[in-house]
Amino acid sequence: MRTRLADVGDSGGEPPGRTRPGVPAAGVVDPVRRADGRPRPPGAAGRALPTHLIAPTTTNKQGITVNRSSSTAADGVRVSATSADLDARAHRTLPGGVNSNVRLAAPKIYFERGEGARLYDVDGNEYIDYLLGQGPNILGHAPAKLQADVAAAVSAGMLFGAQHEAEVRAAERVVEILGWPDMVRFGVSGTESVQAALRLARAATGKRRFIRFEGQYHGWLDNTLANWDAEGHAIVAGAGQIADYLGDFVPTPWNDLAAVRERLEAHDDIAAIITEPIMLNAGSIPPEDGYLQGLRALADEFGVVLIFDEVITGFRVGLGGAAERYGVTPDLAVYGKAIAAGWPVSALAGRRDLMERFGTGEVNHSGTFNASVMATAAVLSATGILQETSPYQRMEDYGRALQEIIRAAAATHDLPLHVQGVPMAFHVSFSGGRTLKDNRDILACDAPRYAALSRELIRHGVWVAARGVWYVSAAHADAELADTEERVDRAFAAHAGS
Repeated sequence: MRTRLADVGDSGGEPPGRTRPGVPAAGVVDPVRRADGRPRPPGAAGRALPTHLIAPTTTNKQGITVNRSSSTAADGVRVSATSADLDARAHRTLPGGVNSNVRLAAPKIYFERGEGARLYDVDGNEYIDYLLGQGPNILGHAPAKLQADVAAAVSAGMLFGAQHEAEVRAAERVVEILGWPDMVRFGVSGTESVQAALRLARAATGKRRFIRFEGQYHGWLDNTLANWDAEGHAIVAGAGQIADYLGDFVPTPWNDLAAVRERLEAHDDIAAIITEPIMLNAGSIPPEDGYLQGLRALADEFGVVLIFDEVITGFRVGLGGAAERYGVTPDLAVYGKAIAAGWPVSALAGRRDLMERFGTGEVNHSGTFNASVMATAAVLSATGILQETSPYQRMEDYGRALQEIIRAAAATHDLPLHVQGVPMAFHVSFSGGRTLKDNRDILACDAPRYAALSRELIRHGVWVAARGVWYVSAAHADAELADTEERVDRAFAAHAGS
């Protein structure tokens, strides 16, 4: 029995029995035409295995699994010529063939476009996208109004090296939506805005170190990037990273207030506590009841700055992010990804007494591309669309339905999968039946098995991350849910039989 959004809540989609012209009814997969009415590419009907290749892998000297460039996988599946050619060309001029090491182990598939909740590769294959560019595309791919608004704004210029009206309006909009901060500073990436937050905390307290939590990600610079062992020890993530900088933070298990207090009592040089308010980068682990409130109380008691890293949660788990969802106000918070719905923008928001230290020049924060015309136009457009359309309940409903599809298919094919997390950004794993409560639980999961399952899902037209996170956008609707149900079932059957 197919799952529809109407079965779990108001989807805002077409009523039962009614469809748009040329579009099959919800729950019916048309073998000839896509959900939007356009013809499916050859070979897409029924989602037979695509001819492109999930990249064969090898392990480098640092123990990182990377793609091998070859024309045929070990299992004999043929690589499409177009993707293979692009991959070979990429390896000649791009280290590893990529521009982010996160993509080293990703499938060697090259995309030509995205539209709504779907991706289309250069070989004519189509995918339902649950990675969404690692989370930013909350409105789906190429939303028409957003693209038009940014295009109109940049027709008058892109970068002035001075101030312009849109950056003032964008700051006013963000402060208005979030409600709790007094001021905001725009940047380009979450990594840099995290560093700005830590710098402010050090300036305000006169102390250097910060408490952070095992398994959480706060950017790729030397004082925040880390790998973790099963005992909670932080280790450098690669060659060239300065190991001494890991001493800037005090590793602490997530969801353990007693551990936070212990570290605050043991160290008198703590400037800040920085945390994802929900562990969305890994595990989709929510805070236990009272946990964030407890962090707020401890920060006040010990005179340290509480920083929420809302790069993923901000504007995704609700218009006001996790601070609104859980009713806890930080001193500073970092936003990114969904704030501009795919455009590269970050923001640091916070209390006036902290943020004004930038304005007086006491604390430096600079950047050529900060608050560019396109960045602030994207923030204004994306946040305006989110305010006007309020897609969050529909995203929750879709995510819950999707979670049930995965659970049901796993039960049918005897796959011991565990699904948890907020519906718009949840996590799937082979956890051995355990609910994930911290990073040590994540490390105990069978990650290689899930990575293999993710490759099978991609072969069947479901684009997901190997680390287990599934993102939902405002563009996902009944047609995507129906196609996903069919494809997940086929992928799980193939994996169970392998």
